[in-house]
Amino acid sequence: MSKVVIFGNSGSGKSTLAKQLAANKNLAHLDLDTIAWLPVNPPQRMPIADSKTLIDEFLNLNQSWVIEGCYSDLLELVFPQTDEVIFLNLPISACIENAKKRPWEPHKYASKQAQVENLTMLIDWITQYDSRSDTFSKVAHERLFEQFLGRKTMLTSNR
Repeated sequence: MSKVVIFGNSGSGKSTLAKQLAANKNLAHLDLDTIAWLPVNPPQRMPIADSKTLIDEFLNLNQSWVIEGCYSDLLELVFPQTDEVIFLNLPISACIENAKKRPWEPHKYASKQAQVENLTMLIDWITQYDSRSDTFSKVAHERLFEQFLGRKTMLTSNR
C-alpha cells in the first residue's frame, strides 16, 4: 500500500510524476487542481471545507494513492495519512520550460488554444514562486517538507 504526496511549483512536473507512479504502482491519482477551484470565471478557490470533503471521499474510496498539487493548505489535510512526500524543488527556469512544453490538459482547459492563451499568466505565476508567501509558495512548500516526519525526497531536476 502506497500513499504518496507530490508538491512543488507550477510546471515542476507534479502531474507527470504522479501519472507515472499511478501507472507503475497501480495507484489512484488525485490532481488537487480538480477539487481546489469553483467552476466560475474568473477563477475562485473552492472553500477549503468543500475541498476537504472531496479529499475525504477520495481517501475513503482508495487504499493506495498519489495526490499532487501546489496547495499547502490542502496537502496538510492529507499528510496524516501519507507514507511518502516528494517535493519537486526545480529552478524556476526549468518550471517555465516545462510549462511551455505541457500537453493540453482537458481537465483544466476547454481547448488547447485556451491553455496557450493562459501561458503568459502561468509563466508570471511561476516566476513569483520564490517571492510569494501564500499557500502556493516555495516557503510554504519548504515548511511542509520540513514538517513531514516520514519518508521524503526533494528533487531538483526532472531527470
